[in-house]
Amino acid sequence: MKKLLLVFAVFAVAFSTNAQIETPQPSPFSKVEQKVGLTDITIEYSRPGVKGRKIFGGLEPWGTIWRTGANKNTTISFSDDVNIDGQSVKAGTYAIFTRLNSAKQWEVMFYSDTENWGTPQNWDDSKVVALAKVEVMEVPFSVETFTIDINNITNNGGTIDMIWEKSYVGIPFTVPTDKITSANIDRIMSGPSIADYYKAAVYYKESGKDIGLASKWIDTAVGLSEKDPKFWMVHQQALIHAKAGNKDKAVAAAKTSLALAKEAKNDAYVKKNEEALKEWGAM
Repeated sequence: MKKLLLVFAVFAVAFSTNAQIETPQPSPFSKVEQKVGLTDITIEYSRPGVKGRKIFGGLEPWGTIWRTGANKNTTISFSDDVNIDGQSVKAGTYAIFTRLNSAKQWEVMFYSDTENWGTPQNWDDSKVVALAKVEVMEVPFSVETFTIDINNITNNGGTIDMIWEKSYVGIPFTVPTDKITSANIDRIMSGPSIADYYKAAVYYKESGKDIGLASKWIDTAVGLSEKDPKFWMVHQQALIHAKAGNKDKAVAAAKTSLALAKEAKNDAYVKKNEEALKEWGAM
């Protein structure tokens, strides 16, 4: 009987722990994800409502720093370096705070410390990576729920828009689309790199694909790096030629790799090359 009562007690505790009532949040969480050009931008924030109150100059007094939302401070993440209102900002995540100067002008600040609930207790100007002084525009209607969005999108930028009550601001930003695209074009149009030839050759060898083509690719990779040959690359050249049945080329490559490995004092590759040469009857 005691054991039965204990089992009932355990189930009762478990039920009381798990059966929590979920209710709507007064300021629901929202997440905005937008690609601008080639840059991914994510905004996470909570959305308070007007609820019959006077917001700016009332609930949020003039001259104070506002968390730009509710609950935990609003954050924005950039996958690439960007430019905000003419200021360079590194890729990463930042908190957004707003100094409400007046009904006509705000300062939107991007803050490097994102672990705050609301505004920081000890504000640090050195953590402001960008500050945009923006004109506040009065809209001819009232917006009940605070909204942040990314609009006016082009390949090279857009605006971070905020609207609530009857106030709207837009913060211009640019992204490095042309820089990224030009670099990709230059890389692809200039042909495969040493690493591309090397990786393709090793993949073909290990996957049992065309070993003749793998031999050509590894020879090209080693040839392109002849001014600074790498012992590990030349060792793969030896293995590929051995698999292709080109024993003389395999032995020559292994001897070169052995010398390079000794020079680099890499005992592991010294051993690998010596073992290969012994296997091929060259030592």
